[in-house]
Amino acid sequence: MSDLFSKPAAKPVSNVPEFSVTELSFELKRTVEGAFSHVRVRGEISGFKRAASGHMYMALKDAGAVMDAICWKGNASRLAVQPEDGLEVVATGKLTTYPGRSKYQIVIETMEMAGEGALLKLLEERKKKLAAEGLFDPDRKKEIPYLPEVIGIVTSPTGAVIRDILHRLQDRFPRHVLLWPVVVQGDGAAEKIAAAIDGFNQISIDGDVPRPDLLIVARGGGSLEDLWSFNEEAVIRATAASDIPVISAVGHETDTTLIDFASDRRAPTPTGAAEMAVPVRVDLLATVKDLERRLLSAQYRSLDMKMRHLEGLSRGLPKPDALLQNVTQRLDDVADKLDIGWRSRLQSSQHKLDQLSGRLRSPAQLLDSKTDKLNSINQRLIQATKALQSRKSDRFEAMRLGDRLDQSFERLQEKQKSRLDQLAIRLENLSHKKVLERGFAVIQRSDGSLLSSVKAVEAGEAVKVQFADGHADAVLGVGSFTQAMEAVRQPDVKKRKKKEKPIEAVEEKETLKKAKKKDITDDRQDSLF
Repeated sequence: MSDLFSKPAAKPVSNVPEFSVTELSFELKRTVEGAFSHVRVRGEISGFKRAASGHMYMALKDAGAVMDAICWKGNASRLAVQPEDGLEVVATGKLTTYPGRSKYQIVIETMEMAGEGALLKLLEERKKKLAAEGLFDPDRKKEIPYLPEVIGIVTSPTGAVIRDILHRLQDRFPRHVLLWPVVVQGDGAAEKIAAAIDGFNQISIDGDVPRPDLLIVARGGGSLEDLWSFNEEAVIRATAASDIPVISAVGHETDTTLIDFASDRRAPTPTGAAEMAVPVRVDLLATVKDLERRLLSAQYRSLDMKMRHLEGLSRGLPKPDALLQNVTQRLDDVADKLDIGWRSRLQSSQHKLDQLSGRLRSPAQLLDSKTDKLNSINQRLIQATKALQSRKSDRFEAMRLGDRLDQSFERLQEKQKSRLDQLAIRLENLSHKKVLERGFAVIQRSDGSLLSSVKAVEAGEAVKVQFADGHADAVLGVGSFTQAMEAVRQPDVKKRKKKEKPIEAVEEKETLKKAKKKDITDDRQDSLF
């Protein structure tokens, strides 16, 4: 049993250096890249994919191992072979590691097919794919023009191909030629050939540069790898989509590329393409002259036959003199009858004219008659004008009198209204109520008659006294109060004197009569206006 309080044993000392994971990973990366900075690897492509960034990712495998591979976007566009799953290739690049996954991989810079067998397999698969899309259908092919004015050529400007084509065109039938120079093999050759075909189709018909009527895509002979650019999809699709007819002349007669199936005509050689493009000018001239000779001969034969036929028909016709004799005689008869007829018609017309002239009056007589009628109408017009003016004047005066009458009536109404208001005011002032308001009173007998004089007073008579604000009963007396009482006791009442009208009522009646008389006088004066 060890002592718990004893010191621990010392760790063994080692001289092996210590690395972090990152340090070791980058050390391995430098070692691999330094030892394998340029390698060529042969293998079959597997798991190929193109990222949205344009980089390519894949794996190269054989029977015993698998290696990851990557091709950056800048190199991907320059590859001579487009990667596909199952394609055996030889990739050139450098080895490196990816520390994030502890893997090593090859960064591809160039890529080529690994042998002719692989190329033939890829060619066959691509041919089936494009044929399934209908790019090789015979119905898509266009007719080659018999004698094009302008020919466009897509080929290398430095090879023997362009010289052979131009030499053959010059021998057969010189035409206007446009050359679109391209590289015909190597990196980017397929894209340039496709761009040249599309470029010729983009030329405007009415532009400064003439638009070709026919295209020739040509290249000399070579191996399958040399001719591979004409098997790329970009070239095949551009050829099939061309509106201008295309003749393919790639390689020798035994060489076959996919552009031969997509073009409208295949030539065995570039020289054969020139022979297909134009006819022989000398042969064409000879043919034209032969056709001209045959046309003239046919015209002569046709004219001779028509002349003989016309002569045969003319034998059955009568002589022209015989035909004209009868017609001339009939014409003379008709001329004689016409002369007699127009003379007779002229005499008859003259006779009718004489009769009509006797019935017509002279222009002077017609003028006098019309003048008299015009004077009569003028007099009637003057009279009618005066009568109309008189009626208009009377109507105008009547309208003026009517206006004056309306104005007089309005003034009369205003005067009557004013006079009535004044009378109402005067009547109100003469009313007995106004007198009562000043402290006076009205005395009435029991029968309602007014008592207006002291002489008519009877002692002991019962009366009603009217004030401004009401009535009061009273008894009248004469002399002393005793006499008044005695008079009241008398059973018989003396016969009252004849009733007298109040002075105020008489004065009011006289005033109304005078006012009425004045109003009648004013009305008579106003009626004069």
